[in-house]
Amino acid sequence: MPPVTSPRIELVRQIYEAFARADLDAVLAVTDAAVEIYQTAEIPYGGVYTGHQGLTEFAVNLFGIVDASGNITEEIFEAGEQVVQRGRARGTVRANGAAYDVSEVHIWTVSEGGKVTRAEFFIDTPAFLAAVNAHA
Repeated sequence: MPPVTSPRIELVRQIYEAFARADLDAVLAVTDAAVEIYQTAEIPYGGVYTGHQGLTEFAVNLFGIVDASGNITEEIFEAGEQVVQRGRARGTVRANGAAYDVSEVHIWTVSEGGKVTRAEFFIDTPAFLAAVNAHA
């Protein structure tokens, strides 16, 4: 069977492509002005971010800490208003050069109007922190 797609899934795929090219304007264009971003505060760039300013702060914090250019989507599907992505976060910690390759799940909430209103990012936190805290 060919993979199932939908406008919501295609929107989320566009966001991953925009992040890969570091095109924050393209990400902002498809997110609601009041978007909420969540990632556990256990990781250095984690926390709750709100609005386009918060999304920009999240991206600056993320890319200031890691080169996250190698993320892989293994599975993506729609569940109502949510698009769920399961994959691997791959990259390098900028401070120490440590490579990481950890499991991740992202849950994107997409409105009827085609804008992301919430994004929740879950990463294998202990494995990721091992790379962040590795000695150079």
